[in-house]
Amino acid sequence: QVQLVESGGGLVQAGGSLRLSCAASGRTFSSYIMGWFRQAPGKEREFVATISWRGGRQLYADSVKGRFTISRDNAKNTVYLQMNNLKPEDTAVYYCAASEASSIVVGKGNYLHWGQGTQVTVSS
Repeated sequence: QVQLVESGGGLVQAGGSLRLSCAASGRTFSSYIMGWFRQAPGKEREFVATISWRGGRQLYADSVKGRFTISRDNAKNTVYLQMNNLKPEDTAVYYCAASEASSIVVGKGNYLHWGQGTQVTVSS
């Protein structure tokens, strides 16, 4: 089992940057595929990025590719999302999630463990 807590959200102007962190507790953190999702008011929760067990493989939504970077530090039980060149449409609650799948996956149904979310607001 794993518990996830996100942090690092806040208010930023368009073009700015934020780094989100997801602290995990649990003895099997390195065995989880990790992902970031986001949900804006009135919209479905959507995939942002995912990363493999050891961090060697990453996949991004087209909307964030080239701007966001996912990484993980298994020694610290932490996954990160570096967000650069933020746009107003990036405004959402961002959720960290863990999957027990054996390879990277993008569907939210594959992720059984979720954090409480952290708010990111990008002003124009």
